[in-house]
Amino acid sequence: ENSLLWHFMSVFSLTSPILCLSRYHLFQQHVSSWNNQSLYSVPLDLDVRLRRLDLSNNFIRQLHTLVLPYLEQLDLSSNQLDLISEGAFENLAQLEELNLSRNALNNNLGSNSKALQSISRLRSLDISMNGLSDDAAELYLRNKPSLDQLKMTGNALTRLSHNLFKESKGLRTITIDDNLISVIEQGTFEPLTNLEKLSLAKNNLERICDFKLHQVKYLNLSQNSVEFFITREDDQVYGLETLDLSFNKLLYFPIVPKRNFLRYLHLQNNMIGTLNSEATMVSEANSLYNEITNERIVRKNNLHANWRQMPLIYIDLSYNHFRSFPLETLSLLSSLKTLNFSHNCLDSEIRRQLFFPSLKHLELQSNGLAFISPLFLNALTQIDKLNLQDNSVQPCALMDHLGSSQSAQQLNLNTSCVAFGQLRTLKHLSLKENKIKMLHPNTFQETSLVSLNLARNPHMVMHVGALEGVQETLQSLIISEINMTSSDLSLPCMPALTQLDISNNHLDIIPSSLSCSPLREIDIRNNHFVSLNLSLIHNLSDHLNLMYISGNYFNCCDSKWLRILNESVIKLADIRDAECFTDDSKMMMMMTEYLNSSLVCCTSSEPKLKTRVHWRSLSCSGVKARTLQACHSQRHPPSKHKASNSGML
Repeated sequence: ENSLLWHFMSVFSLTSPILCLSRYHLFQQHVSSWNNQSLYSVPLDLDVRLRRLDLSNNFIRQLHTLVLPYLEQLDLSSNQLDLISEGAFENLAQLEELNLSRNALNNNLGSNSKALQSISRLRSLDISMNGLSDDAAELYLRNKPSLDQLKMTGNALTRLSHNLFKESKGLRTITIDDNLISVIEQGTFEPLTNLEKLSLAKNNLERICDFKLHQVKYLNLSQNSVEFFITREDDQVYGLETLDLSFNKLLYFPIVPKRNFLRYLHLQNNMIGTLNSEATMVSEANSLYNEITNERIVRKNNLHANWRQMPLIYIDLSYNHFRSFPLETLSLLSSLKTLNFSHNCLDSEIRRQLFFPSLKHLELQSNGLAFISPLFLNALTQIDKLNLQDNSVQPCALMDHLGSSQSAQQLNLNTSCVAFGQLRTLKHLSLKENKIKMLHPNTFQETSLVSLNLARNPHMVMHVGALEGVQETLQSLIISEINMTSSDLSLPCMPALTQLDISNNHLDIIPSSLSCSPLREIDIRNNHFVSLNLSLIHNLSDHLNLMYISGNYFNCCDSKWLRILNESVIKLADIRDAECFTDDSKMMMMMTEYLNSSLVCCTSSEPKLKTRVHWRSLSCSGVKARTLQACHSQRHPPSKHKASNSGML
């Protein structure tokens, strides 16, 4: 009967919306969700045709026999389950995915483990956060030849034995994060020939003495106490592509497999660089390797020999203890595209030439850098993005010694400055928080800058021609928090500029040169704007999508620009926080209230910014009444005594 119905529906589905809807409801009958229903037991009379059943986030403590022969997915997570009858799953012949996380399966191990052993077709099992011991985990994993994914996060495992996975050798993904594991017996993972992804993060592992998992592509050992990672050299090919050793206690770079596919290496938040020099670190790492492996033939530099063949494109070394740049090691990575070296303690003196032929993205934030060697800059032949935030870098000036017909030649006017003109491919540069004193003319000439961040340089003087040379390419410019006044700010015509942030300054005029910019986003928050140039707003409104305006001293009676923006498709993201004042300077109101009111009292007197009256504590109703009352107060102002008790700000 069902097959006839499906045939009938398939014939008429293109012409009958009602039949299509019926087909959808028929599919929905195979899915049942009882999530978060305060259930204490499994509902009775469940449809035997169910394929998916969600009973998560309830108070179920016991599970008895389920007769659901077509069920494929069962979710019992976040209950109080501590007893599963031995035959509970015997009639679930099609069950492939079972989620039992966040329960109390450390109890009644005999009955519970026998129940799970009856499901031989299971492909995905989650028994996280059940307080399971080592022995309990072994019991639950018996008779699981089809198991593909296993998750045991947040239990109480302390040791992984070679018996743990002996009946589940088809595993591809294993996650045993956030346990107490300090020992992994030899032979635990090696027999799992299909294993591709292994995560042992947040455990108590202290060292990896002999890494042998040739089949694993992704290995996560973050947030342990790993002091070193060593692979004994052999001629086998390792499939490892991603290695995460972040948040550990590494003193040395890891000695990786000789033949590997490693592309992503996470080493952030370790202790690498603590030793006096890179040479000392490399020497000690090699000595440790020889000691652990008992190598008869001592190679001079096993660490570098393996790194030279590593096809790495990404490495994160942030939050380590480097005082100098590890040239010998990192220069071996000819494929490296992204290097994060933020939050170290670099001394940037580099006395020999090096090469990073593929490096495009370099993070050097928070290193205390005051100088970057020209030799280092010359090595960045393909650099696209450079982050120097929170350092003490002073940009060099450029001088033209060859006349107007010749290209400008770079000249260090200060031996501690940085000449960015060497970076011909540079598109994205952040000099935020660098204590910059002077931005000279043509500072970034010869680069290909698309975005420039100069924020939080409160004493910076920006020369009129500072952006000459990049005005045609610059698309994003951030010059917020510089203590800049309108007389200090001179911007050239920038025909590619789409994003501008001039917030948190002392500006009262937007430079008219911006009329030639196709701005899509502009931030003018927390300045001294009273009004905005109407013709400029007309020009900008052709492209503008987003604008921030709060924290200024706008005049309610000089706000045609606001109505233009409000009536357009431009989003004023912070309009609810923006305020304006009336001409007599004694009344402040929210701009949203002003836009909804036609009875604002305006006079011809000039605004004098003496007193700001906030209406935040008042409701939005009665705007007109309050406005009329304010107009009345202009003609009959309260006495000083009454005003002092009025509670007005």
